[in-house]
Amino acid sequence: MWYRNRYLFILDTAICLLIFPLVLFLRLDRPDILPHAWNDFLPLIIPIVFLKLLVFTLFGFYRRAWYYLSLSDLFPLFYAVIVASFAVALFTLIINNTIPTYASNWFPRSYFILDGLLSLIFIGGSRVMVRVVFERTDSERTANRPTNAGRKRVIIVGAGDAGIIVAREILRSRRQYELAGFVDYNERKKGQRILGRPVLGVHAYLPEAIRRYRVDEVIIAIPNAPGTVVRRVLEMCKAEGIPTKTVPGVNELIEGRVSLKEVRDVQITDLLRRVQVMQDTEAIASFLSGATVMITGAGGSIGSELCRKIAAFSPSRLVLFGRGENSIFTIEQEMRRLFPHIPLIPVIGDIRDTLKVDWVIGQYQPEVIFHTAAHKHVPLMEQNAEEVINVNVLGTKNLAEAAVRHGVKRFVAISTDKAVNPVNVMGGSKRLAELIIQDLARSNTSTSFVAVRFGNVLGSRGSVVPLLKEQIAQGGPVTITHPDITRYFMTIPEAASLVIQAGAMGEGGEIFVLDMGEPVKIVDLAKDLIRLSGFEVGEDIAIEFTGLRPGEKMYEELLTHRETLGHTRHQKIFVAPPSEPIPHNRLELYLQELEDLARRFDRVTLRKRLLEIVGQADAPAQLPSPSPVSHERETENG
Repeated sequence: MWYRNRYLFILDTAICLLIFPLVLFLRLDRPDILPHAWNDFLPLIIPIVFLKLLVFTLFGFYRRAWYYLSLSDLFPLFYAVIVASFAVALFTLIINNTIPTYASNWFPRSYFILDGLLSLIFIGGSRVMVRVVFERTDSERTANRPTNAGRKRVIIVGAGDAGIIVAREILRSRRQYELAGFVDYNERKKGQRILGRPVLGVHAYLPEAIRRYRVDEVIIAIPNAPGTVVRRVLEMCKAEGIPTKTVPGVNELIEGRVSLKEVRDVQITDLLRRVQVMQDTEAIASFLSGATVMITGAGGSIGSELCRKIAAFSPSRLVLFGRGENSIFTIEQEMRRLFPHIPLIPVIGDIRDTLKVDWVIGQYQPEVIFHTAAHKHVPLMEQNAEEVINVNVLGTKNLAEAAVRHGVKRFVAISTDKAVNPVNVMGGSKRLAELIIQDLARSNTSTSFVAVRFGNVLGSRGSVVPLLKEQIAQGGPVTITHPDITRYFMTIPEAASLVIQAGAMGEGGEIFVLDMGEPVKIVDLAKDLIRLSGFEVGEDIAIEFTGLRPGEKMYEELLTHRETLGHTRHQKIFVAPPSEPIPHNRLELYLQELEDLARRFDRVTLRKRLLEIVGQADAPAQLPSPSPVSHERETENG
């Protein structure tokens, strides 16, 4: 409230009282005129001062914490002074026209200009002095505190907005850190002083600065820095034996949450930092806001993140469909805490259960379905091929056909880079699921079907990063199948954001391909994790190569010929060229054949036939003929 700044209110009153005679003195400097003018205008001083203080109050002057004065606070001060000057001019005009006494004693026009300038100088200057006095008092107070023997001497990498915020926190608290200075990638900043601390040099100077200033820790304060920058700083600090911490990403900076509390150890996601995903929120809101949205596999890594991000667009309700009761319970409890206003419908079910899927979609009538439920573990699925067919292929078909029957408007299926030129059962099953989606998109117009294809996500269950972390925690060795094996990686929030964006863009039948950046060698990822855990590669934690596992590729592809990718209106989403369709009747025969093989647990034949079918999907005329069993069934059915 205003009374918290009552001393500033009193100061402003005094300034306004002083400005009135000062302006008259500056404007009417003739000794013979000034006494008469003073006697004429003296009765107006109180209403003029009151009017100016009223304007300042309306502009929130006495609700602001002026000891945290920034440039943005000066703009409302400037506007308030202008408005106050206009208000005074209007007031004197009314007085001049209504009270005969003042009809011949009109204020000089220059009075209002001088009044505004002096008000800006004195009022603005008082606020600056508040900030100066506060910082000086705060500095003296913290300087007189007993020295903390555990306080660390630090250098901040990055002299931008985030670095200044962290530096200000350090200088204010002085409990945990002592700031030696900055290094920055902008060479022009070298030699400048920020908050009284020097910019010591560019990033290449960091090792020498660490030694010269006896630095105990380095804080990376560049939220939008690419992973290569973070990795380079980490390597320099590692060579000097200095721990490294970082501030969070761009979102936290925007939300004002970059402070000492958010300074944390460097994580693997920092080394793979990718540009922040920009969303077309208007397009997304147009198909999610007020809609009933169903997410299959809602308890999984991608499914649960989709739940969080979709909820931000205020759907009318969310149907959380999944097979694992614990994972569905967990995401339900989290969603009820984070989004208590959004109705949730948790459903335990299996996408292979035709009756259950049909009942759920018919009962809750979702307008949008995000289909993430799938088996994903490549070597494990090589040994359980029948399960991959039942879930990834037939389960997708079952869910998609139910969506058509009940008039679902949009169906977004999650695919994988392993579906490109597949050599394993999991990849083959996801490619066949894409073909099913495209076949349904061609045969009906009521439901818009799209698939979104991307690579690995960091931290997802069953992915390489949690496995490597577990091996490091156990003291090693870290096992990798091959020194040259590479994979594409993105974070779970980024993947979920782009999936939603692609869903908003789809018109029907597209396969969207997400920009995964550059592929990463798994051995480099393992080395980074070992170093981040405080160990030395080869000395503390060994790396062993075990050979490629069944169904594992040396590298993944996002498209057979990447240069044929089509652009979309989003820079990180591409659209794959459509393949020649498999005739619907023949596709049905293949699915029936694979289902029969799965029921007989003929895993060898099942794997062979699956890869044959999808391997020639782009040349339907040369597709393998259905097996004799399937052909006989076709003949019997006429």
